Amino acid sequence: MTTTAQRAAAPAAARRNGTPVHATLILAIICVSYFMVILDNSIVFTGLPQIRSDMGFSETGLSWITNAYVLVFGGLLLLGARAGDLFGHRRVFLFSLVVFSLTSLLVGAAQTPWWLIGARALQGIGAAVLAPSALSLLTRSFAEGRARNRAMAAYSAVAGLGAALGLVVGGLVANLVSWRAGFFLNVPIGVVMMVLALRFLPETQRRQGRFDIAGAVLATLGSTALVLGIVDAADFGWTAPLTLVPLVAGVVMLGLFVRVERRAAQPIVPPRLFASRERSGAYLTRMLYMGAMMGFFFFTAQFVQSVYHWTPLQAGLAFLPMTLVNFVLAVQVPRLLERAARPHVLLTGVVLTTVGMAWLSRLNLHTPYLTGVALPMVLIGAGQGLTLAPLTSSGVDGVAPADAGAGSGLVNTVHQIGSALSLSILTAVAASVSTGHATSDIAARSGTALTGSAVLLALAVVTALALIVPARATRNERSL
Repeated sequence: MTTTAQRAAAPAAARRNGTPVHATLILAIICVSYFMVILDNSIVFTGLPQIRSDMGFSETGLSWITNAYVLVFGGLLLLGARAGDLFGHRRVFLFSLVVFSLTSLLVGAAQTPWWLIGARALQGIGAAVLAPSALSLLTRSFAEGRARNRAMAAYSAVAGLGAALGLVVGGLVANLVSWRAGFFLNVPIGVVMMVLALRFLPETQRRQGRFDIAGAVLATLGSTALVLGIVDAADFGWTAPLTLVPLVAGVVMLGLFVRVERRAAQPIVPPRLFASRERSGAYLTRMLYMGAMMGFFFFTAQFVQSVYHWTPLQAGLAFLPMTLVNFVLAVQVPRLLERAARPHVLLTGVVLTTVGMAWLSRLNLHTPYLTGVALPMVLIGAGQGLTLAPLTSSGVDGVAPADAGAGSGLVNTVHQIGSALSLSILTAVAASVSTGHATSDIAARSGTALTGSAVLLALAVVTALALIVPARATRNERSL
């Protein structure tokens, strides 16, 4: 007979109405739902040339299709995480599936640029509630240690595979039907996940408290203003009022956000989350790493279609070397973590990604696919497969149960905000490159942007060495 202590220590099964449910099923529901969110982060990339042609987007305007989603996603994540703590993570998880599915329908039906960008922003609201609830349900269902490591590996593999497979799925549907079809796919998937979640996911205890609306608004508007200013710099220059005003406003609002969080009785970002040197290092490393990866997907997908003149489907398949290696290594991470220290696995992954990105950044009009794109992607895929699981674990380990929602929300927030800020910087830098010929421009801009991604990854290596590695070593010494 299983005791309460045993169930808490090793929740191999959850119970609902007296019926045991294996933890693998809970993990599957969480991962498939999260996969849907991550998929939509990248499914649009292989359809960008089609969208630009259909709706008349400019080069910098095209980036808002991604930024509108990730900015709202990242800015409201902390509020979404707080909602799970207050109302119960399963209840909030179900609500987010409804919102995400309906807004996906709106994206697919978009007829104008502003409709598309607005619908993507609304879709980000659903994602902002879904992602932290999924991670909180996962951390509450699996005890810290081997079980949590395996669950995190699956969750992180989904993050990596969702980003890569989104390109393949997006290319396939864009080639056979339309770029819109990829978003319509979310509706039936969302309905199935709602039914399964309602039946099998355990509800978490609701907590008393209130929302930090001021903090959420300042975080979202501040990061959006910064991105707007950086994107405008590509069109108007860094000294133009249209650039300086949003940049200054963004810095001011983010400064106010820090002040509000220090004084709030129930902040969406409790300052105590940064008390751990390892967690703080994981947040910063994640921002840099995911920012570099967002630039990689955005520019490489356009490069292979514009320079090689490949179809959207061929462009999606071009990422298979990365996807396959990513998957193979991601599922091996739990075994690796049993033999090697987590920071060493993480550091190896970030270094491999940096080397692959530096190699890929040498793109030009005459770069062959096999040696100039596919082989660097193998290194990038290997690096991502090794990086995400330990990076996620370092971001949530040691967080008190009362802060579970805020802790998981912050991991996802730095992921999305880092992606948006970095993409806007890389887009602005790339837009400054001009050769006078459309195809040559795309090749030159892609190489420039990917060089920027390599620099971001190099900074991620430095951050991991300076913060995560020594912090984990100190923690291990204290536990002896």
